[in-house]
Parts: sequence; structure tokens; C-alpha cells
Amino acid sequence: MLTALSDNKKLTNMQIQIERQIVLADENEMLGIPTTEEMMLWAQAAFDAADFHKDCAFTARFVSNDEIQELNKTYRHMDKPTNILSFPYEIPDDLPTEVLEAEEAEEGVYLGDLVIAMAVVRKEANEQDKTLTEHCAHLIVHGCLHLLGYDHITDEEAQEMEGLEIKVLEQLGYPNPYEE
Repeated sequence: MLTALSDNKKLTNMQIQIERQIVLADENEMLGIPTTEEMMLWAQAAFDAADFHKDCAFTARFVSNDEIQELNKTYRHMDKPTNILSFPYEIPDDLPTEVLEAEEAEEGVYLGDLVIAMAVVRKEANEQDKTLTEHCAHLIVHGCLHLLGYDHITDEEAQEMEGLEIKVLEQLGYPNPYEE
């Protein structure tokens, strides 16, 4: 049986809408999935650190290892499951300006999609001796920064992005995820 859940909620200061999708066949795979409220807190902290203050929306989709492995193979040419993938929204070239402005006025900026494999996240948290919540917080912050255009391909990019992640997680009360 496939379970699909979706809920939208907003924060009071900056409006953030998160469509939380859970598409998993087994209830055990759902253990530890963060709540929409937790993800909103983590996303807000990431957006604040990146000096992004627009009303926005994104999707957080929790999937099986098989689904994330297929996405990872298709888009990153890596044939293995991963913890999270970020898909920033790209505005179609032929979208009329008035349509874009109307959509932004109604819903804010759509940032894109985060796809998370909780089985991988749980395994990593255990291997890294972290709580599941702190590892989820790190990955959501990491994914949100990717949606804003941050990356870690070069050393300079990695240093900037990781610095923001460390700062955000410290503000949230979590340890530096890059210390061993």
C-alpha cells in the first residue's frame, strides 16, 4: 500500500509554504520524518542566514531508497541511494511576465523540491552518532540553501555553504555537522 500525505502550513513573519509529501510503502520507513513545523523552523533559519526574506514555497518529498537511487542515477549519474536531493525551480523561458508576477503575488516564490530518503538519513545518523532530528535539521538546511543557489562544487563554494550551515545549526542548538 502506498501512503501519500500532504499538508501546507505557514509561518507568521515570512510566509513559507511547505508541501510535505510522504510516499512510502511501509510504515516503518516513516519513522522519524520531521514535522512540517520542524522543517519550517529549519528552513526559516536557513533563509535568514542567506538573507532571503521573500514569501516562498517548496516541496519536501520523503521517498524510498529505490526512488531516490533512480533520481540520483538520472540527475547526478550516481547509481546509489543518497540522503537528499535538491531540485531548484527553473522558470520556463516562455512564461509571460504577468503570469509570473501573479503567481508570486498569490503564493510567493516557488523554490523547488527536496527529495529525502529517510532510510539513508537514519543509517547515516546512526553511523555518525547523531540524533535523527539533528541530522534531519542539517539536511533540510543544506537542501534549502541549495534551493537558493548555494553549492559546494568548488572549495570556495563549500566553505561558504558549510559556514552558513554551521551558523544556522548552532543558532538552532545543534552541533557542527562537519566536526568528527
